[in-house]
Amino acid sequence: MVVMARVPRPERPDLVFEEEDLPYEEEIMRNQFSVKCWLRYIEFKQGAPKPRLNQLYERALKLLPCSYKLWYRYLKARRAQVKHRCVTDPAYEDVNNCHERAFVFMHKMPRLWLDYCQFLMDQGRVTHTRRTFDRALRALPITQHSRIWPLYLRFLRSHPLPETAVRGYRRFLKLSPESAEEYIEYLKSSDRLDEAAQRLATVVNDERFVSKAGKSNYQLWHELCDLISQNPDKVQSLNVDAIIRGGLTRFTDQLGKLWCSLADYYIRSGHFEKARDVYEEAVRTVMTVRDFTQVFDSYAQFEESMIAAKMETASELGREEEDDVDLELRLARFEQLISRRPLLLNSVLLRQNPHHVHEWHKRVALHQGRPREIINTYTEAVQTVDPFKATGKPHTLWVAFAKFYEDNGQLDDARVILEKATKVNFKQVDDLASVWCQCGELELRHENYDEALKLLRKATALPARRAEYFDGSEPVQNRVYKSLKVWSMLADLEESLGTFQSTKAVYDRILDLRIATPQIVINYAMFLEEHKYFEESFKAYERGISLFKWPNVSDIWSTYLTKFIARYGGRKLERARDLFEQALDGCPPKYAKTLYLLYAQLEEEWGLARHAMAVYDRATRAVEPAQQYDMFNIYIKRAAEIYGVTHTRGIYQKAIEVLSDEHAREMCLRFADMECKLGEIDRARAIYSFCSQICDPRTTGAFWQTWKDFEVRHGNEDTIREMLRIRRSVQATYNTQVNFMASQMLKVSGSATGTVSDLAPGQSGMDDMKLLEQRAEQLAAEAERDQPPRAQSKIFFVRSDASREELAELAQQANPEEIQLGEDEDEDEMDLEPNEVRLEQQSVPAAVFGSLKED
Repeated sequence: MVVMARVPRPERPDLVFEEEDLPYEEEIMRNQFSVKCWLRYIEFKQGAPKPRLNQLYERALKLLPCSYKLWYRYLKARRAQVKHRCVTDPAYEDVNNCHERAFVFMHKMPRLWLDYCQFLMDQGRVTHTRRTFDRALRALPITQHSRIWPLYLRFLRSHPLPETAVRGYRRFLKLSPESAEEYIEYLKSSDRLDEAAQRLATVVNDERFVSKAGKSNYQLWHELCDLISQNPDKVQSLNVDAIIRGGLTRFTDQLGKLWCSLADYYIRSGHFEKARDVYEEAVRTVMTVRDFTQVFDSYAQFEESMIAAKMETASELGREEEDDVDLELRLARFEQLISRRPLLLNSVLLRQNPHHVHEWHKRVALHQGRPREIINTYTEAVQTVDPFKATGKPHTLWVAFAKFYEDNGQLDDARVILEKATKVNFKQVDDLASVWCQCGELELRHENYDEALKLLRKATALPARRAEYFDGSEPVQNRVYKSLKVWSMLADLEESLGTFQSTKAVYDRILDLRIATPQIVINYAMFLEEHKYFEESFKAYERGISLFKWPNVSDIWSTYLTKFIARYGGRKLERARDLFEQALDGCPPKYAKTLYLLYAQLEEEWGLARHAMAVYDRATRAVEPAQQYDMFNIYIKRAAEIYGVTHTRGIYQKAIEVLSDEHAREMCLRFADMECKLGEIDRARAIYSFCSQICDPRTTGAFWQTWKDFEVRHGNEDTIREMLRIRRSVQATYNTQVNFMASQMLKVSGSATGTVSDLAPGQSGMDDMKLLEQRAEQLAAEAERDQPPRAQSKIFFVRSDASREELAELAQQANPEEIQLGEDEDEDEMDLEPNEVRLEQQSVPAAVFGSLKED
């Protein structure tokens, strides 16, 4: 039962206490200035009626008016009490007055200002709220304004009062100028584009400005261009043309977009001719294909839209003659623009690199059918292109220019162009040499042969100051006399048009200048040979040989030796041998085979057979390892034809020693086959036995099958046993060779270039050995499976494997190598089994037993 008691107090006769309040009241009477005591009391009374709770807060604040905790809790409680009421309720005004009373003491507390402003915003009292925000900004220090402004700006944006918002934003930017983007966005949304453009221009020109949205200066500039170009009627305070042209000089990598923005501004402003001028200026000044494509596409779209608009207007208002003329003019202008595109694009590429020769040629091709433009283009090209900076061959411009005049029948003008070209300081001697050659060809095409010879002789004449061919410090005019291209053409002309002596002098001059190539030497010698100067041609070969080293001299030696043998045959054999020895001295193995074969052929036809064999023997040692097998085959064939088959035995033996295992195996098989044909069975068997040491049964099954067939035809049971024993021995030998096993395993797995560690990546040591052993067991098992079944071979070595009848049948098979013995052998021996030994019994003399005889 709750007992209500009224404590008579003269100052507050309306206070009513409950029995549970007495301890708190007594504590407050003892410590009436203690905030904790009041807070405990208030916490206890949270469930009390709202007037009682508010009365308690008022009592506490009367004693402690500067307590932030009490005011904060009190105001929060008062706002919560009216939260669900209508904003026109008088209780809201009481709460507002309560906040006003609080700010008498708490005007420096931003949290209370924020709560009050939010409370007023919820009431929808715009003017009162704005004034309260202003009071808060005036009351709080500047360092705490950043807490008020976000809510203030949200309040300004929430109402359609642009003038108020603009004034608020202007005040805010004085405090936080880095937030200009937010203000610009608000201006765009409120359709105040002129001020937005001004603010954006200020931001773009401020180099210290850092965008909160992370935008670069170019992105801001691009926004400005879009804003002012798309709204020319709303942006009046800025010089749009000057701003965008300033961007053209500032952002050279984005010229296309800026030019399009400037043209778009004039289009939207209705100044179409001005927009067309901007487009024309753009396509003539942009430096990249990307910018050109952007501008040209925009230009073409503009012209199309103009034509479409004109046609639509004419269809609505009725067509008149003046409209037809205007439409035809627009269509012609559009067609001309489309036809100019390749030429304009070529101009862009030439602005990028005015020394690009190929682009100049393409430009000439674009002017096809217009001679005046072609001449102007060639003239501009030869004046613009710097030979030392040129991309491509600059002399081709001069040659093509002269060819144009020649094709049009102006031969004198073509000669003038080429003559000027010979005086140009080209970067490469080859360019000037090509010009001189074109001069000669020009005269040849018009059958001025003497003039062509005269020009080339002039080109090859010694200059007043000689220089080396690759001396870059000297002009090319002083180095062209060493150009092989000019000399080669002069030699061809002398052969065709000149005398023998003049041609010979040209070739001699080429050799004296040491600019000849092996082909020039051969041509010189062939020229002398055609005129029956054989010894002179051989001297030319000798001079050429002295100029070059291997391998360049290879063709000269081959031609020289062939011609010498064809000329003299065996009449000058010693001289020919000396030439061959001289050629082979220092000859690389790669080129030795041809010379040795030619040398051996000489000895076979005109010399001695033993000399030929000696040459073949030297050849087997001098050629490359890859050619040794072929060389031995030739050697064996020639030796067999000259001396007979038996003479090849030594060659076979040497080949087996020198060649690789694979080729040696082939040689052994051929050697053994030859011995079989000669009836030398034991020799053949010895060859097979020797070759078996390099034949792994697991990889060379064909060899072992050949040996087995040989033993079946020519051997007996003992020789076959011996073969099988050798096979097991060889297989055991290869099984113990780890490196060989590893290579075989890699070969099987398809990675012949790997190592042992490649077989098991990530393992080493004992793991590698274990893997090798496992692989070896697998290979042995595969080899065992590959062996033919014993039941089909009819070769038996253990008695339990065959019966008497099978052995008897095997013994009766014909053996061409069997030795025929007499018929008087004991027939009893035929009854013995193959592995049995016959024991004879003889009587023992009695003297042997002595005294034991009676026993």
